[in-house]
Amino acid sequence: MIVRTWHGLAKADRAEAYIRHLEEQVFPALTRIEGHRGARVLRRETAEGVEFMVVTRWTSIDAIQAFAGDDLTRAVVEPEAQGHFLCMDDRV
Repeated sequence: MIVRTWHGLAKADRAEAYIRHLEEQVFPALTRIEGHRGARVLRRETAEGVEFMVVTRWTSIDAIQAFAGDDLTRAVVEPEAQGHFLCMDDRV
């Protein structure tokens, strides 16, 4: 099992929109990738905004490559989601 983790700090007023984006678009798309074994989102409110950690589980490097492409440590954050964040990891 391989785990990828990603962190981002969302604007407080955009946190719920990001959760909806994950639940309605990202997580369903992940289930269609062979070798994907689940995803979780953790959140913590801070003085600056809402901190998110997204954890995805994979069976192999090939499965991750099907998701992320050749650069396996590149964070995959759709442009639509990027606007929710004050800052975010560009690597996982």
